[in-house]
Amino acid sequence: MRSHFCGHVNESLIDQEVTLCGWVDTRRDHGGVIFIDLRDREGIVQVVVDPDEAEAFALAEQIRSEYVLRIQGKVRHRPKDTVNPALATGMVEVLGQTLEVLNKSDALPFQLDEDGVNEGLRLKYRYLDLRRDVMHRNIRTRHTVVKTLRRFLEDAGFIEIETPILTRSTPEGARDYLVPSRTYPGQFFALPQSPQLFKQLLMVAGFERYFQIARCFRDEDLRADRQPEFTQLDIETAFLEEADIMTIMENMIRALFKEVLDVVLPDPFPQMRYDEAMSRFGTDRPDLRNPLELVELSDVMQNVEFKVFSQPAQASDGRVAALRIPRGGALTRKEIDDYTGFVGKYGARGLAYIKVNEVGKGRDGLQSPILKFLPDDVVDTILQRSAAEDGDLIFFGAASADVVNDSLSALRDLVARDRGLLKDGWQPLWVVDFPMFAYDADSKTWHALHHPFTAPKESDVELLDKDPANTYSRAYDMILNGSEIGGGSIRIHKQNVQQRVFEVLGIEPAEADEKFGFLLESLKYGAPPHGGIAFGVDRIVSQITGMDSIRDVIAFPKTQKASCLLTGAPDIVDDKQLRELNIRLRKPIDKDQSAS
Repeated sequence: MRSHFCGHVNESLIDQEVTLCGWVDTRRDHGGVIFIDLRDREGIVQVVVDPDEAEAFALAEQIRSEYVLRIQGKVRHRPKDTVNPALATGMVEVLGQTLEVLNKSDALPFQLDEDGVNEGLRLKYRYLDLRRDVMHRNIRTRHTVVKTLRRFLEDAGFIEIETPILTRSTPEGARDYLVPSRTYPGQFFALPQSPQLFKQLLMVAGFERYFQIARCFRDEDLRADRQPEFTQLDIETAFLEEADIMTIMENMIRALFKEVLDVVLPDPFPQMRYDEAMSRFGTDRPDLRNPLELVELSDVMQNVEFKVFSQPAQASDGRVAALRIPRGGALTRKEIDDYTGFVGKYGARGLAYIKVNEVGKGRDGLQSPILKFLPDDVVDTILQRSAAEDGDLIFFGAASADVVNDSLSALRDLVARDRGLLKDGWQPLWVVDFPMFAYDADSKTWHALHHPFTAPKESDVELLDKDPANTYSRAYDMILNGSEIGGGSIRIHKQNVQQRVFEVLGIEPAEADEKFGFLLESLKYGAPPHGGIAFGVDRIVSQITGMDSIRDVIAFPKTQKASCLLTGAPDIVDDKQLRELNIRLRKPIDKDQSAS
């Protein structure tokens, strides 16, 4: 239907006849001459229709934005005063000779060049939203990212293998999406949270280097970097240590950023132990562009009169830490109150602070309602450890270590954004040496910090039963600008070790056999040492494109309530379908509460 794409029309085609197809981006009538900006997937070209072409001109007078046209015409130079160097086609225009309307368009529910359109409206009319330049760029960038990753891995000897979408429910940290079976009444498939077990079985099968652009499903609470269905680059290898795997993955991400952004990332990526990351930043995914760090004060606060500090300092699971804000003394009372309300979302009951007016005056140069509770030596230690300077502000967190870490790490990120402290550029990081387990005080049970198939450090295998709190794993996470873009580990390849890990997690032998019997069985037949990693494709693309939400790099995403406004999914199904699946609803569905 066409000879060229709109965005490919340039000076090499001067005086040539072209046939173009696309959408009317804009239409302008300038004193009897009509200008049409015609848009297709490759760009925009200006078409000029003048009264000399009577039939084409009459049709051009009737068209509107987003009409679909087929235009034949001759390429010519634009007049010098109308050249647009910002466009690839800005040196030329097409003199329209014949026009054909392939389809009309009603008035759009929103304008494609309009900023601040309600996201719900954008998602309802996603096919229109995707016509916008920014969305076209995002989706095309996503294609380039996936193509580059796939090419790198193929060149490195990895082969792409598909794993099942319909599988069995296994505990992997989030709720499964269940699919009822018609042929096996009362039984269910589960959609995979990841291909974890299958890729380990592929290592047992001897493929050694596997990858897959995998669709994964998790029924969990959503936020900007989560979706109920998402895409990950899944990778597994055999006969490689964690250092070998990390080197290959670094090279892959460096190649990706060079190809897509022409950015050179550090070589090698820095590494940081989990314990150090939590101590300095309160999180295992620190943004190293942010210069702010937490300062440990638990040891000096154990004997102060101020119980808000002394009680968590003395508790085995407590922490007292400080966060110095350079020039933060300029913060208003309202700004401090806003930050106090912010940390409350993370369980903090308050946000104590000290304004540092003049360090040289000691206590007299400080301003805070808590100073009267703190001895001089403690005040001096706070100033020394925080490296406070005149005009600074010091915030304090005092509670359980989890609350302090969560609240101060989030505050650290927010303050850095608010006060323009983030450095430019890209800061990758490996976080390594994770604990194997975390303790849940409510249920009084241990759970795997990564997943139950992560191998312990060889020196810690004997600690599994005796001291799980001090058992460390062979796990590694790749962080980029404060976002975890990849997580992986060396896996357990010996059956007896896997069984011991299940026991620590409270998974009895009968339950382990029921849920993971096929994996345990496979480990008896020459399972090789193996390990791997999975990268969040959506997160990587959102970072590369500068989008705050992964919804803006997914063609048809769900809302934060896990519904699709475009199709109205999830939706009610009729009784006949339910009967075929041997399902009966326990209570009537409130149609007003349905996703549609």
